[in-house]
Amino acid sequence: MSKRIKIFDTTLRDGEQTPGVNLNVQEKLEIAKQLQKLGVDIMEAGFAIASPGDFEAIATIAREVKGVVVASLARAVEKDIDRAWEAVKEAENPRIHTFIATSDIHMKYKLKMTEEQVLERVAAMVKYAGKYCSDVEFSAEDASRTRPEFLYRVMEEAIKAGATVINIPDTVGYAVPEEFGRLIRGIRENVRGVEKVDISVHCHNDLGLAVANTLEAMRNGATQLECTVNGLGERAGNASLEEIVMGINTRKDFYGVSHGINTSQIYRTSKLVSGLTGVSVQPNKAIVGANAFTHESGIHQHGVLSEKSTYEIMTPESIGLSTNRMPLGKLSGRHAFEERLKELGYNGLAPAKIQQAFEKFKELADRKKVVTDRDIEALIGEKVTEIPEFFELDSFQVSSGKRVVATSTVSLKRKDTVVTEAATGDGPIDAAFNAIERAVGVSFVLEDYSLRAVTEGKDALGEVTVKISRDGRVFTGRGVSVDIIEASVKAYINAINRAISELGENILLQ
Repeated sequence: MSKRIKIFDTTLRDGEQTPGVNLNVQEKLEIAKQLQKLGVDIMEAGFAIASPGDFEAIATIAREVKGVVVASLARAVEKDIDRAWEAVKEAENPRIHTFIATSDIHMKYKLKMTEEQVLERVAAMVKYAGKYCSDVEFSAEDASRTRPEFLYRVMEEAIKAGATVINIPDTVGYAVPEEFGRLIRGIRENVRGVEKVDISVHCHNDLGLAVANTLEAMRNGATQLECTVNGLGERAGNASLEEIVMGINTRKDFYGVSHGINTSQIYRTSKLVSGLTGVSVQPNKAIVGANAFTHESGIHQHGVLSEKSTYEIMTPESIGLSTNRMPLGKLSGRHAFEERLKELGYNGLAPAKIQQAFEKFKELADRKKVVTDRDIEALIGEKVTEIPEFFELDSFQVSSGKRVVATSTVSLKRKDTVVTEAATGDGPIDAAFNAIERAVGVSFVLEDYSLRAVTEGKDALGEVTVKISRDGRVFTGRGVSVDIIEASVKAYINAINRAISELGENILLQ
């Protein structure tokens, strides 16, 4: 029987540290529920002491998500550990994950602590966490740049103090596979008591080696692999969950291990995370990129048509991509639409959300001859979580052209009132955004704007993602339409509603 590897997902903690990503409680809960469907063994729901919002999200996930270990990160200090326990204590399977740096450079310049002081802190804080929780993970930050002999001593202290998992992070993405594998092997051979705990690894992608380092660590004895959906995370990101899992699956002959991930949920999870974070997946991204199963070369196309395995080492269906065998159009009924949602992995939607999505589908079907799976995913993703709609789009109009000043008139519904404003801009979208701000009465800084076609053809659905900021906080909005200006307007309004929801309605009075 093959060895079972545990998958530790940190999308909600390290993944959210991606620059420009700011998820609210409901969005984090939506992702957590999807991670549970995906089959992760452990989800790190956040860093409880970081902010009241992070604490609330962890506590909500701990209460509502079952069948999975829910962890909170904590520095090796009592107040962090106290807060972490408060956040996860209602979980079915709670874990406290505490850490301290162990490399010479971190101890000297960041901690200003000696080796003996660090060893004492490790023992004391792991023991302190153990009084709350029987499942305690200890991480040696910057382990890959720590002298192995000292790292062995640190890990022995953590295990003696009661740690159930010892984590070896390549915090700055410095390691290379052979070296990192040798480090894990050294820990297995030199740390007393290591056979009683899980050895975990947490690799960053600064040199593009996070997945390679993770898999090599697994070959040398790591039993828990830490990763994020779409490889999100600090700087260049973390090891990508989907790449690790499909690497194990595709090369069973080489790795000879198993895991509990339901791979048919991979694509759905990737789309959800991308939509809520506003971080698009690059087209040539392994496993979940738009081009991952696309064959442009005539030689490749001929080979795939003759025998798929000539150029496909895994099937699209294995990650949850379905073939659109039954086109949906304006004559399609609700039953066919619901069946397609189930095929795409949307099994837990409330009846009200299904009805809302069906109505949007019918509107789109009046404008497009055939509605594809990707169109449906975009429609569902537009309102995957409930954000209060302080403002709704009533109507808009733009005028633009060469040697013509772009102007826009926008009407927004606010409760029982319709507010109409007009503005000019450097182009039709800029003018529309300026008109929206005048109608709302609040100004924002546009940090980022991206537009992509969901499908091919002149009637393709356009998906716009905007990031706006106010008071030092960034908010993401999303809109879809066959009209790219309408998609842009909807995205901007969505971002503003998100900002009002999180900053409070009093910003409308400023």
